[in-house]
Amino acid sequence: MTNIKGYTCSCCGEYHEELPTSYGNPAPVYYYSVADGERQDRFELDEDLCIMDKQHFFIRGCIEIPIIGTEEHLIWGVWVSLSEANFNKTKELWDKQELLEPMYGWLSTALPCYPDTVNLKTRVQPRPNGIRPYIELEPTDHPLAVEYRNGITIERVQEIAEELCVNKDN
Repeated sequence: MTNIKGYTCSCCGEYHEELPTSYGNPAPVYYYSVADGERQDRFELDEDLCIMDKQHFFIRGCIEIPIIGTEEHLIWGVWVSLSEANFNKTKELWDKQELLEPMYGWLSTALPCYPDTVNLKTRVQPRPNGIRPYIELEPTDHPLAVEYRNGITIERVQEIAEELCVNKDN
């Protein structure tokens, strides 16, 4: 197995000690389409759960893509919509060891480095003790779903890191 090491970033020219393998988003995509002044009235948001307009329900989970040739994963922290009933069950059992059955939802995060990811069909696999759910993607020909199914190369992980480079001039 290959170890993931540092790299020289082509966007900023700097050497980074570690190749980032985890990215997240603090809110569902819909949060960003609402004016700042309206967000407090329209959203109930914490690190793992979100309610929009008291009628749209979201949970934060992890898409874990195996990195080919390693034991590592590229992890995307994403938001997925749930039905109100599934959201309430999830909230009730969040910190318990009791596991819920898998639930269907729609990806509610626009991931960079891919064509539109909003509304890809998902299956939410709850995990015990408040661990964020594992998010499975429906097997389609969308590039994210293909990488989820087949794995991702270290070179592609580096490409993503460079595209999301925090030192990039904006």
